[in-house]
Amino acid sequence: MKRKIVLFDEDKCDGCGLCVNACAEGAIKVVDGKARLVKELYCDGLGACLDVCPQDAIIIEEREAPAFDPKAVEKHLKKLGRPLPAPGAGHGHDGGHGGCPGSRMMDFGAPAAASAGGDVSSQLAQWPVQLHLVSPAAPYFQGADVVLAADCVAYALGDFHSKHLKGKKLAIACPKLDDGQEGYLEKLVSLIDDARINTLTVMIMQVPCCRGLLGLAERALEAAKRKVPLKAVVVGIQGGVLSEEWVGRS
Repeated sequence: MKRKIVLFDEDKCDGCGLCVNACAEGAIKVVDGKARLVKELYCDGLGACLDVCPQDAIIIEEREAPAFDPKAVEKHLKKLGRPLPAPGAGHGHDGGHGGCPGSRMMDFGAPAAASAGGDVSSQLAQWPVQLHLVSPAAPYFQGADVVLAADCVAYALGDFHSKHLKGKKLAIACPKLDDGQEGYLEKLVSLIDDARINTLTVMIMQVPCCRGLLGLAERALEAAKRKVPLKAVVVGIQGGVLSEEWVGRS
């Protein structure tokens, strides 16, 4: 798959090792006086190592690389004797345990009920939600009903949380503006085959470019070994559901 991952400029690197300590996944080591990746699958591509490099010898590039593997990282960290992230926290870089706090995995459990004052409660049950950041290996995706929503859907649909997200896990993406969509395809296939999700609901806007997200889901179903029911929901640009149908029921 093509994804974001670190690259070291050996001409600039002086082997100081600061990046080794900054990488919570243990993905970096110094070899022959130069920083190198231990294994690409240990690198989450978030770039916590960039800020500590005094020589500006690290960049993030998008290239072909194995998918980031949290389970392999945990085994690797245990061998190194380094601390693991707290349960449910994923691989963040905050608090000395590594990872960007904005992208670490979090399971919120059952959403709270609406308050007595009538405030509408969020039905979001996990974090992160952007498809570039979600990990199919996250435990909350196992056997889940998943909503894959175009970015604009929740803004157009007033009852998105109560009628469409409740009891489900979420991923969001923009089929027109997002880069690296082949990586999206691989993640969807992994959700189907590895996380063994129960259903996939794709929610898109009525504008033509948005149908690319449904097409991506259909391609994932064709490529996957398992088959799961696929629901397509089309939302109007002024709100409301224009159509809703099962298009891939197994």
